[in-house]
Amino acid sequence: MKHPVDVYVGKRVRQRRWMVGMTQQQLADKVGIKFQQIQKYETGMNRISASRLWDISDALSVAISYFFEGMDAQHSPVEEHTPDLMADKEAMLLVRSYYAIPEAQRRRLFELAKVLSDAA
Repeated sequence: MKHPVDVYVGKRVRQRRWMVGMTQQQLADKVGIKFQQIQKYETGMNRISASRLWDISDALSVAISYFFEGMDAQHSPVEEHTPDLMADKEAMLLVRSYYAIPEAQRRRLFELAKVLSDAA
């Protein structure tokens, strides 16, 4: 049986990999494992060891804490009752495109989005 934390961390690996535009094969090559293992990590089928998570965080240029953001004190995902927006491919592409914009323009776009959402 999959542990909810393993599933959650796997989702966060997949989300980050998508945001940086990396394939499972590219991540596997950087970490030194087979892409099938990345698939198993991303689904929560296999647990990620501490040393492997360290390698994955380095390959994805993110702190290890990123993979646990959104977890509550009881070590279960906070978002169990909310939809996983990042599971939507269009949302992931939007986020990836957003972060490809230079920071000054990105801030202005963000402010525009806030104004538009308030008007809706």
